[in-house]
Amino acid sequence: MTQKHRVVILGGGFAGLNAAQKLRRAPVVVTLIDRRNFHLFQPLLYQVATGSLSPGEISAPLRGVLSKQKNALVLLGEAADIDPDAKQVKLHDGAAFDYDSLIVATGSKTSYYGNDAWREFAPSLKTIEEATTIRHKILYAFEWAERSATEAEAREWLTFVIVGAGATGMELAGALAEIANETLKNDFRRINPKEARIILMEGGSRVLAAYPPDLSEKAENLVKRLGVEGMKGVMATAIDSTGVTYKRGDATEKLAAKTVLWAGGVMTTSFGKKLAERTKAEADRSGRVKVQPDLTIPSYPDIFVVGDLAAAQGKDGKPLPGVAQVAIQGGTYAAKTIRARVEGKKDFPPFRYFDKGDMAVIGRAAAVANIFGLHFSGLPAWLIWLFIHLMYIVEFQNRVLVFVQWGFEYLTFSRGARLITGSGEGDLQGQPHPNDTNSACK
Repeated sequence: MTQKHRVVILGGGFAGLNAAQKLRRAPVVVTLIDRRNFHLFQPLLYQVATGSLSPGEISAPLRGVLSKQKNALVLLGEAADIDPDAKQVKLHDGAAFDYDSLIVATGSKTSYYGNDAWREFAPSLKTIEEATTIRHKILYAFEWAERSATEAEAREWLTFVIVGAGATGMELAGALAEIANETLKNDFRRINPKEARIILMEGGSRVLAAYPPDLSEKAENLVKRLGVEGMKGVMATAIDSTGVTYKRGDATEKLAAKTVLWAGGVMTTSFGKKLAERTKAEADRSGRVKVQPDLTIPSYPDIFVVGDLAAAQGKDGKPLPGVAQVAIQGGTYAAKTIRARVEGKKDFPPFRYFDKGDMAVIGRAAAVANIFGLHFSGLPAWLIWLFIHLMYIVEFQNRVLVFVQWGFEYLTFSRGARLITGSGEGDLQGQPHPNDTNSACK
């Protein structure tokens, strides 16, 4: 009996999961390996961080998603090394898997541009754990402001700094402003949450730099209406428990803030570096592996790199962005190419990314969208954003839950997942108790 073609997929994100699903009817055996047992809908991660949704509502168990796909095996593990000549992937636990075709979709991780010590004080937003950490910090800041002994101390707790004004930074800023202005406005007695200061720091000359200039301007105006302060042309030089030190031109200043959130860039994973090393593939500045037009590595036509890890070029010769649509289309293309090869088809066209546009939500009924070259803002863009995100959530049950949550929040501004969980840095138990007889800012 002839052994079926073995396809190993590393990563169960948008790229890896779509690749596995597109191989459903192919004459292959699929092994999907991920260090987590769930698929995460990352575009809505900021809503977990700001208490709108619970982690389970934007996650789907990989085994459940692929349970009816008989040619797919799901395994829990993390790739550590690869022998591209022997066609073998090795995991951290010592297990090894042979492949005939390999799809690497291990994604990316947050880059602090060489300042990894900042991670302790300014969490990023790439994982469920980071999202719940941010939620902890945000809600805890209001709690501690309520118990502050002086107005100055309360102001520091009510100052929130978001470093990076891309889509993630804008979405966090808008959601945080709504928490302060609406969700918590009647919850405290000694402080006024509306007096929270939310600062969005950006090193460039405009927010949403990847978007057309007119949408960038509209997005900035939308977030300003919510009370968010924009600081453009500034570079963070130090972040610690007391705030952010930044440079504007030749001047260096310090901004006192107890809560700093990081919405900066991304870089390759450790396995991405190992893959480039073993295959002698060229990588860009952030470590993304440069691939050929068919998304394979030079000299290794059996290894496909898709999603955030791939430095693929668009029709204009510019690198494709690390967004969900690029990952979905890349994973689909890799699967179709493998199937064509297995079925004996020699010529398969190169990967062509179809740009459906970009969108970012700023707040309630406020968003910007570039769809097929058409620009939308405000309520129309927000409705488009709602529809598209609901459509791409993997499980139907989660679509219903998210739709209901959004509807309730739209009507009431209530956020049902406002839980301070965990026992990380800054817990009340580990802090000196302020003098409760003194009043903080009103």
